[in-house]
Amino acid sequence: MRGAMAFVIYIAAGFAEIAGCFAFWIWLRSGRSGLWAFPGMASLALFAFLLTRVDSDSAGRAYAAYGGVYITTSLLWMRLVEGRTPDRWEIFGAAICLGGAALILFAPRST
Repeated sequence: MRGAMAFVIYIAAGFAEIAGCFAFWIWLRSGRSGLWAFPGMASLALFAFLLTRVDSDSAGRAYAAYGGVYITTSLLWMRLVEGRTPDRWEIFGAAICLGGAALILFAPRST
């Protein structure tokens, strides 16, 4: 159960981070209203909060494992929000990153 919950939290954190950054992208790169910064900041705060919910004995380990999930979530965002399909190399790379994230987070550790 620990692994499934961490994965759910990481996916939620990934979407919160990407949504926050995307709000700034819309504002600064697409010439939209500066009001986009407010939901962007709220979303980034949610992202930071969610990462504290991952069961890990080290913040650095939790963040390192998140990196692999973030890459995968970014590709999901690209597909679902931007309408662009990841190519096979992006999918293969994301699979490698997810494997690395699982290894970082769930490998047996000596005490």
